[in-house]
Amino acid sequence: MKRFFGAIRRFFLPPADAKTFRRLVPLLAVALIMVLGFSVSAYAWEESNSSVFCGTACHTMPPEYVTYQNSAHTNVTCEDCHMGRDRLPIMIQRKVTYSWQTGTAMLLGSYEFPIRAKNMAPAREACENCHKPEKFSTDTLREIPHFADDEDNTASSTYLVVKTGGGSSRQGLGFGIHWHIENPVQFYASDGVLQQDIPYIVVTQADGTQVEYVDVESGFDPSTVKPEELVTMDCITCHNRAAHMVDDPNKLMDELLARGLVSPELPNIKKRGVEVLSQKYENETAAMEGIATLADEYDGETELSARAVEAMQEAWKRTNFIAQEVDWETHPNNLAHKESPGCLRCHDGKHLTADNQAVRLECNLCHSIPVVSAPGQLTANLELGKGFEPDSHKNPNWITLHNEIFDATCKGCHTVDDPGGVSNTSFCSNSACHGATWEFAGFDAPKLRAILAEQAKELTTPAAEGEVPAPGGPLTYEASIGPMLENTCGSCHGSAAMAGLDVTSYATLIQGSDDGAVVTPGDPDGSKIIALQKEGGHPGQLSDEEIAALTQWIQDGAPEK
Repeated sequence: MKRFFGAIRRFFLPPADAKTFRRLVPLLAVALIMVLGFSVSAYAWEESNSSVFCGTACHTMPPEYVTYQNSAHTNVTCEDCHMGRDRLPIMIQRKVTYSWQTGTAMLLGSYEFPIRAKNMAPAREACENCHKPEKFSTDTLREIPHFADDEDNTASSTYLVVKTGGGSSRQGLGFGIHWHIENPVQFYASDGVLQQDIPYIVVTQADGTQVEYVDVESGFDPSTVKPEELVTMDCITCHNRAAHMVDDPNKLMDELLARGLVSPELPNIKKRGVEVLSQKYENETAAMEGIATLADEYDGETELSARAVEAMQEAWKRTNFIAQEVDWETHPNNLAHKESPGCLRCHDGKHLTADNQAVRLECNLCHSIPVVSAPGQLTANLELGKGFEPDSHKNPNWITLHNEIFDATCKGCHTVDDPGGVSNTSFCSNSACHGATWEFAGFDAPKLRAILAEQAKELTTPAAEGEVPAPGGPLTYEASIGPMLENTCGSCHGSAAMAGLDVTSYATLIQGSDDGAVVTPGDPDGSKIIALQKEGGHPGQLSDEEIAALTQWIQDGAPEK
């Protein structure tokens, strides 16, 4: 051993009279060792941060790795999302902390199935390295294919416009879905990391004041919340399955049918596919055998049924991981609001302020009213509200109340055939709305219904009485113009005086609205009521003959009697 260390000393400390090359050799050796050390360290760093390493090194990772490979983020490394990006010293610190937490859990067996990420980097350090909330996103049209649980697997499509929004309020933007990122929102989740039960929300407004919302059905006491228990809403609050989506059987079958991997020519295949994919199996072998039994039901369609079975088996494999106790029920998707609460964790209508103002439960807040296109239908017409909106619709719980307040005035803006039905023959018979069970909305919450009962009384539009008079007769307010206006416009502009206008008496009509006079006697061209009616499209629209009578009445000086 002495001889070895002696040789090392002589190599690195040559005699003073040694040749120049001999004295340079130790320096070159040190440089080479440093380069090799750096290269090995860099390789080890990159390799340990690779998705292959993260996804295959541990037996707990198949659900994460398989779903990741089928996601839109498959070219983004695990490190980028779970630790974020920063300078190397900071990343080393994060790596040590993260590896200690996960490594000790593996060595000590202290992990629990199903695995849930509890130490994700904040969205500011992860998502926003690629996605900038300051960037304004325009509305986007989405088509969602569906297949019915009937013999023909009847196809339909739901169309809607997603109001993504974004940007900064300082630039006149900051609205749409990404309003939540522009405006500070904090919440308390009583179920911890899952964040499915949120009884308390705090919104900080532009002037610095805070508004508190409490789930009235929860009995929650906000005074029990500690500041450190509040979670600040960010991208991951909603996009929690961005790289690890686990779809439910119904959505899987819609996808397989839409892509042609399963043929809709197989009778009842949608229904039967959902049933076999929803079964709980002891292991993967049992699942493959269970799904394969479907082929026996289609003796005359051997090729189609074989393809269907193969596609469903592959779909099962990427959404069910028995050893790790993961399936579509263990990891809810917060972008949805049918199979899991999603948006309705807060926008369920039950979260109220002290003066009973709700976090809005409104279908067209984040997207347009969905429209279902039936088979063979050549066009689908999306109704996009612009401008005029009755005061009743501005109530934050309008969707909960609208079926109680439905009356004849609705047809001024909407088609109303088969109201509350699912025939899709009108705006009010939308199967996308009425054909689903909204388990997580507060439509039938007892305490909320009691509170809303009083609001419903205030929002109900008084019904106009009598029939529309036939045109003709003396052109006076009392004889013809008044009854005409009362029957056409009185439901909104009667005792409710929407926009400050009441047309049911001569005095209030001449007085005008919040914006001033609507009738200028002797000057029909200068009367707002004539201009509005000639524009057309108003909910209380007069016929051409009635507009002509109203014009002549104003031209004659708008007499009362």
